[in-house]
Amino acid sequence: MIIKSIAIFAFALIIISLGIALFNLIKDKNQEHSEKIVKALTFRISLSVLLFIFIFIALATGILKPHGIGAQINTIRQATPALQPVK
Repeated sequence: MIIKSIAIFAFALIIISLGIALFNLIKDKNQEHSEKIVKALTFRISLSVLLFIFIFIALATGILKPHGIGAQINTIRQATPALQPVK
């Protein structure tokens, strides 16, 4: 549950960062606002990359487990050897 909470919090920070960049883009067009836009978008990109790495590591270590259609198909393939792809 804590892993999902961290991911949701990171997504919220990404959305807030996009909002800050949009606000500064719409406001005045001067050097100060351009620097704020760049900082906000840089923060968003950095956070997105860190979130991707965090989720990848959590999936690789088994902390997070997929539970969608792909996971169901994989479970069915493992259960029935007739559906295994030919190598």
